[in-house]
Amino acid sequence: MTPRDFPFGDSRGDSPSRRALLRVLTVAPVVVPAIVSPWREALISLHRRYDDEPVTLARSPEGRNLSRDFYHSAEIEMESVELGFFSQLRFIRPALHRAGSIAKLALCAYLLDVGFPDAWNAEHIRQDVAKALTYANATGFGHDCPDVARLAVILSPFWKWGYPHLIGDPPVDDGGYSPDQVRLLLRALLDRVHDVTGHPRPKGWHRHQRDVRS
Repeated sequence: MTPRDFPFGDSRGDSPSRRALLRVLTVAPVVVPAIVSPWREALISLHRRYDDEPVTLARSPEGRNLSRDFYHSAEIEMESVELGFFSQLRFIRPALHRAGSIAKLALCAYLLDVGFPDAWNAEHIRQDVAKALTYANATGFGHDCPDVARLAVILSPFWKWGYPHLIGDPPVDDGGYSPDQVRLLLRALLDRVHDVTGHPRPKGWHRHQRDVRS
């Protein structure tokens, strides 16, 4: 399995229209309902499905900065994974717990960037990676990879992989993923967040990637 096996679209193809829409969300709230009607319908459907409090998307410099911080935190957590953290583990559970944390940070970085309030994410997303991915894809993320979607369900809520004793330490389905497959799926997810949000890579990222390849 390689990143090329993951069928997600190139952000360059859809970014102009998405960026135009996000610009409207930032500077012209009066016309937002008309502009974002495709997202509005999708959000209404998801609010009903999850019984969530309705959310109004509103971009801000503060949200954009927090989004960047979340993305950088995800990349920093990913460094140890790409440098062999998973290979040092005897069991898959700690790997999936780390994977859930990284995926949630990355997806919430996107949700913050598109205008979801941090407080809403904290209350309604929590540690549900599958839910975060669903909301992200409903608002233009465009990462419709079946393997990522299946992994997101397995990870949710990801605390169960780090603290299984809280639910009686039952057998939990790991989906048959190998640590290497999880690593590749996480890298593809982080790359998508980088492409779609336009956030810069964290300082030292390119040097880290050279170390990974060497």
